Amino acid sequence: MIAEFGHQALISILSHLFFIALAWWALQSINYEKLLRGSHVFQARVLFIFLSIVIGSTVSNFFLDYLLWSQQLPLLFQMIM
Repeated sequence: MIAEFGHQALISILSHLFFIALAWWALQSINYEKLLRGSHVFQARVLFIFLSIVIGSTVSNFFLDYLLWSQQLPLLFQMIM
């Protein structure tokens, strides 16, 4: 049982990192130079990092919830029969 928690933690960490990196990659397609003020490049990069974390974590949570629900769905049919 404890090993199962370890596996779930590892999957969660890897999922979050993967989707944050994917969000970062996707955000690179936005041409944000038009929205910047002259010398605020560092602030824009920090904002992009935060946006990547928010988007990636949200998508990862959806993915992990869907995975958990799909694993619990057979239990519903066991209770009925």
